[in-house]
Amino acid sequence: MTRDLSRLLRPKSVAVIGGGAWCAAVVGQLGKAGYDGEIWPVYPKGGEIGGHRAYVALADLPSPPDATFVGINRDATIGAVAELSRMGAGGAVCFASGFAEVADGHDLNARLLAAAGPMPILGPNCYGMINAIDGALLWPDQHGCTRVERGVAILTQSSNIAINLTMQHRGLPIAYVVTCGNQAQTTQAEIAAGLLDDPRVTAIGLHVEGFGDPAAWQTLARKARERGVPLIALKVGRSAEAQAATVSHTASLAGGDAGAQALLDRLGIARVNDLPTFLETLKLLHVTGPLRADTIASISCSGGEASLAADTAVGRALRFPPLNTRQHDDLFAALGPKVALANPLDYHTYIWRDTAAMTAAWAAMVDPAVALTLLIVDFPRADRCDPKDWECTIQAALGARAQTGGNVAMVATLPELMPEDVAARLMAGGVVPMNGLTEAIAAAEAALLRPAPDLQRDLLPAPAPADAPTLTEAQSKADLAAHDLRLPRSARAGALTAVGGAADKVGYPLVLKGEGFAHKSEAGAVALNLMSRAETETAAARMGATSFLLEEMITGGLAELLIGVVKDPAHGFVLTLGWGGVMTEAIKDSASCLIPASHDTLEQCLTSLKADKLLRGFRGKPAADRAAILRAIDAVQAYVLAHAGQVEEVEINPLICTSDDAIAVDALIRRRP
Repeated sequence: MTRDLSRLLRPKSVAVIGGGAWCAAVVGQLGKAGYDGEIWPVYPKGGEIGGHRAYVALADLPSPPDATFVGINRDATIGAVAELSRMGAGGAVCFASGFAEVADGHDLNARLLAAAGPMPILGPNCYGMINAIDGALLWPDQHGCTRVERGVAILTQSSNIAINLTMQHRGLPIAYVVTCGNQAQTTQAEIAAGLLDDPRVTAIGLHVEGFGDPAAWQTLARKARERGVPLIALKVGRSAEAQAATVSHTASLAGGDAGAQALLDRLGIARVNDLPTFLETLKLLHVTGPLRADTIASISCSGGEASLAADTAVGRALRFPPLNTRQHDDLFAALGPKVALANPLDYHTYIWRDTAAMTAAWAAMVDPAVALTLLIVDFPRADRCDPKDWECTIQAALGARAQTGGNVAMVATLPELMPEDVAARLMAGGVVPMNGLTEAIAAAEAALLRPAPDLQRDLLPAPAPADAPTLTEAQSKADLAAHDLRLPRSARAGALTAVGGAADKVGYPLVLKGEGFAHKSEAGAVALNLMSRAETETAAARMGATSFLLEEMITGGLAELLIGVVKDPAHGFVLTLGWGGVMTEAIKDSASCLIPASHDTLEQCLTSLKADKLLRGFRGKPAADRAAILRAIDAVQAYVLAHAGQVEEVEINPLICTSDDAIAVDALIRRRP
């Protein structure tokens, strides 16, 4: 159900139910923000709250309110929400706690949802929202927002984190802050989609604890792309222990955070890992929008800073391209022969205070081929030093931006050395003030325009996990072979006495596997490169198995890969590629995506592996057959798509990759009948 959040987020009238300090604070914050809509306190004792007449009952209000702050206990909240819904109110913030987050609150939660009906509610157990554009605040506490004409929106489940983010001194214009609380009815994705309807929102930052409904997030991502509004996420949970592996390596590789990352990748939403980078990325996106290339330039008056900038970008999806002829010539004209020209550039200090020369040098560094130019400047402490000597840098930065129209950021290497008043001046002139070199580089990477080739494909729903039997290796392979997976030549022996005949049928050299073991190598139930019937029978007798699978020994392997799929009800079916064989979990070289995945997405996953160097040919060895590898991955995906209602887990480990083939030598399927 799609709810209209426009009245709740951009109200012309606000009701505040309750007479306590929290409710009085909401009325006070509305006045402090200069809200010019109607303010209607509702309190059974009547009187006056914050200079406004308090109505005794909701029925006494002049008209149904657009937005209501419900600041009363949880039991009374249900009745108030029901009445608001009946009278046609636009939405409500449910401040009270004690619903689904506590043991005795599940029934109350269900009653609250029934009471709300089609009317949108935020929470319960949340502070509400700040609309700093219109001065509409359903917010029961202090905050650091000021009125803005346009800016970014921040959504978080944590009211405390929301307060802290409003207190930033970074020059970031915050248009909206919305706390989502329990998300009993209206989800974070739905709220963000509602904010996209306000053209004054330039970017949206999402502090996410859990995604809930992946389809709703896909709808949000599609709408954001259509509106041209970038999204970024700070998704917590990266450090959670991976889910316990049942019988496969895939479960340990794809557990924990891999599904969340795969969903973000599919949606084209950048992920950051900390609050400072979160704010710096939003600031950058507010000014420049998504960066269209991975190229950056840096100019500073210190060789140390130039080296630091270069090192800080190592390991990120950014590069410092060499200077082109135009940049070189213009820099030489501005700086003369005393400066060794490069990117990053140390321009020395002899032009300091010469604003015209500094402007010329900085403008020379800006180029259409460079997505973002970093001007590295740390400002002094104004309480101990005279900052007037740094006025030249502000003027030069604004001048370089005005002359070139390029994306220009002034970066303080230490976050505290970018004064808020300077940040405001730079922002007004289109220069991005950035607090911290590490944060600036991380923000530039996060601001890159991300491809999302599968965004228009609907995600494959993942039912709740269920107990499911593990098929035998032979049955697993037979099922996958029906979807064109390439397998070794094989035969089964149902008893020890049948091993010799089966071996002769397969031919030598061969591999012998004892059936009934989840991890055959660890159980000693695999024997490789057996060259004769007698050798095979001896190996079988040592395994202690009652049935056996015999397969041709695949030679010429250049690399071994894992292809696996696990069902993750929070995110969908997660397909994982990784280093295969017995070293899978030790090496931990893996990449994941969500099914269904396009050829381009699968190719990206394969390319991102460290093992890709082996696949492309390493130290004189031939390249692996990439088309055959992708056919094997497609076979696994096709099987899952065909049996999505039953499949719990699929794994091929290893897939032996040769110069002309890719053969699955071990397979596992967990599937309900």
